[in-house]
Amino acid sequence: MKPLYAGLGVMLALGLVIGPAAADERQPAKVYRIGFLSFSPAPPEAERTPQQCPTKGGVNWEPMIESFREHGYVPGRNLAIECRYPEGKEDRARTLAAELVDMKVDLIVAVSTLNVRAAKEATSTIPIVMAGVIDPVRRGLVASLARPGGNVTGLAEDAGTEIVGKYLQLVREIAPRISRVAVLAYLLDPPERVHYQDMEAAAAALGMTLSYHRLREPAQLDEAFAAMTKGGVEALVVLPHPFMGINGKRIVDLTAHSRLPAVLPFREHVEAGGLLTYDVDRRALRRRIGAYADKIFRGAKPADLPVEQPTEFDLIVNLRTAKALGITIPQSLLLRADEVIQ
Repeated sequence: MKPLYAGLGVMLALGLVIGPAAADERQPAKVYRIGFLSFSPAPPEAERTPQQCPTKGGVNWEPMIESFREHGYVPGRNLAIECRYPEGKEDRARTLAAELVDMKVDLIVAVSTLNVRAAKEATSTIPIVMAGVIDPVRRGLVASLARPGGNVTGLAEDAGTEIVGKYLQLVREIAPRISRVAVLAYLLDPPERVHYQDMEAAAAALGMTLSYHRLREPAQLDEAFAAMTKGGVEALVVLPHPFMGINGKRIVDLTAHSRLPAVLPFREHVEAGGLLTYDVDRRALRRRIGAYADKIFRGAKPADLPVEQPTEFDLIVNLRTAKALGITIPQSLLLRADEVIQ
């Protein structure tokens, strides 16, 4: 009998050790909730989850989801994402940011200056990871890149606002004799006028004269391009803004109709038939979002997480469009291109 009691004693002891662990394993893992304020237009209803997120990932969505998975956060298991689409409209961005805050999400990922600003206005406590923002310091979104302060950190989309001057340098390369250049821009509020300071400095150095065409509504695009034609401009630079992405196909079509060589801000523009872009590799940036989320979920404060800047840019040229415009792209530029669409 003694061996039996001894065996039972061992089993009971093991039960005390193993039992709680097994019970802990049966406890559901914490589900983290992320609010996502999108840069892109909303997908059709049939292609959205009940949380309004895409059922089929795009070129920017998939890298972000993969970055979450790499850090152990799997949608449908321990991660829930609520997607919202302001579509470049300030009032709508404020409304949707407030909606996410009311849902008490654990973190907000906001893409574009407009969305980050709306999220920051809606909450000073929920962490915000930004993307798609050029020069967040000069726009008042963070105190500095090294020490953001507040509840916003994340990814800047340029290595300094000199990128807008790069657009004019590319215009000079593809059309050396051009001097009159149109700039298509969203109607900016004062903090975002940094673009114009940099553009003017770059234009003066290149001997160019700029004419600005500012708009808020898609209906104004036709009027802007008519004004360009009437003003005799010789080339076009489109500044980055969600509005330009949302209305990208229309902008590309009007550029082709006006026969203007154009430097465009987004890869999608050139894939749709635009001439050329010098674009931040947004897919590489999106792959960093999961790392920020993981650090924050583990207790790091956004105020202490440095803002990262891109190290990868894509120069993409559409040779079919160049041929249609009668432009010969210099071989030196083609050799530097990351992608050439034949």
